[in-house]
Amino acid sequence: MPDLGAAFLGSSYGRADERLWLYVDGPGVLPGWSAPGGRWGIVTAWNPGGAQAGSAENDTAQTRLTGRVQGWSPLSGFNGDGGWREDTLILRGVPLREAARLGRQFGQAAILWGVGRRAALVWLDGPPSSEGLRIERLWLRRADSPETADCGYTAGL
Repeated sequence: MPDLGAAFLGSSYGRADERLWLYVDGPGVLPGWSAPGGRWGIVTAWNPGGAQAGSAENDTAQTRLTGRVQGWSPLSGFNGDGGWREDTLILRGVPLREAARLGRQFGQAAILWGVGRRAALVWLDGPPSSEGLRIERLWLRRADSPETADCGYTAGL
């Protein structure tokens, strides 16, 4: 199994026409799927627990996930590339805890959640606790640009 932290931080996220990377240093860019200050989440049902699953199993699970998120006007996307490319759904307006619940339901190690330009890698690798979720606060940068954009609204992260 790959180092999951390195795998998540080394992957690109988003839609085919807009690939974004996670960075520690900001400021970041506003993804095309989000209004300034808008909440969003990226979830998948592929490869539960970071263990590579077969395409039929992944497709079946992703279809189930798609059926559960229609209220969030999902956009199709993908994470990563090559053998670890995973279909995803970008959920606009989804609250953090709802995105985390969906990720847990489908056996995911983590989800990506954000507010505007700010992103959070939300780890789901333990039971839900009263202390909350384990979150790494990050920024988004376009995959085709080495520069960061002007600082944006980041309330909520």
